[in-house]
Amino acid sequence: MEHAPKSYETRLFIDGEFVPSKSGASFPTVNPSTEEVICNVSEAKAEDVDAAVDAAVRAFAPSAPWRTMGGPARRDLMLKLADLMEREKNALAYLETLDNGKPFSSTTGYGSEVDIMLATKVMRYYAGWADKMGGQNVMGDDDKTLILTFREAVGPIGCIIPWNFPILMAAWKLGPALCCGCTVVLKTSEKTPLSALFLAQLIQEAGFPKGVVNVLSGDGPTAGR
Repeated sequence: MEHAPKSYETRLFIDGEFVPSKSGASFPTVNPSTEEVICNVSEAKAEDVDAAVDAAVRAFAPSAPWRTMGGPARRDLMLKLADLMEREKNALAYLETLDNGKPFSSTTGYGSEVDIMLATKVMRYYAGWADKMGGQNVMGDDDKTLILTFREAVGPIGCIIPWNFPILMAAWKLGPALCCGCTVVLKTSEKTPLSALFLAQLIQEAGFPKGVVNVLSGDGPTAGR
């Protein structure tokens, strides 16, 4: 198919690198329209989850590049990611169609193209908030005390997304977290891992610091626990 990417990842994305699962385990991901196996994907086990969490914690350390980065710099990285998503929209839509089974084209009113367009818009929307997360000045009860409030990232967070809108669900999770300065461990559905792994390639290309986003493929009882 003309929109197929030249290559796509099947390994786990941990600490800024694509790596096989520590156990060597993998699972097949299937094209639901033909029931044919597309490829085998590295399967995250407990030790891989621990490695991803450790990476996210390191990336949120007080002296880490992401933690010391200001809102405008986070905005620029997110906008760069959105630009890369726009550049690779056909490849992303191809993988979404291949792995999820929905139509590719939006000419009939809906298809993977629409999901990629919406996901890109979501990333740009939250990028616009990254430099606007300021606090407030509040007067105390005595009208003499000035109270300063600050909004700060809560820290590393875990996100689990389902199979039905894989790339859009990923954007809904990553956008708010990244604009606020959090680090993320994203666990995809074992039914549709491919588009999020391709998104991780774009995150790597955009230049996000290592460990800010980690993407795991695996089943719920193990990787999603």
